[in-house]
Amino acid sequence: MPQDRYQTVQDVADRLDVAEATVRQWIKTGALRAIDIGKGWRISDTDLALFLKTRETAPRRQSEGSGTNRNT
Repeated sequence: MPQDRYQTVQDVADRLDVAEATVRQWIKTGALRAIDIGKGWRISDTDLALFLKTRETAPRRQSEGSGTNRNT
């Protein structure tokens, strides 16, 4: 089983293009699991993926014809 890599709050905020305060709020409310290692919170790749998965609105659809919608 591969080991998770851990990211800082700033790394996650930058990746998701949100404020660090937003990530910290997610951690505080329990929406995003994180580990406090003494130098700050760390978020595992697995926990971030689960957090994002639970917030999906709907699965992506395969493109239908991918640009072949021609009226000829």
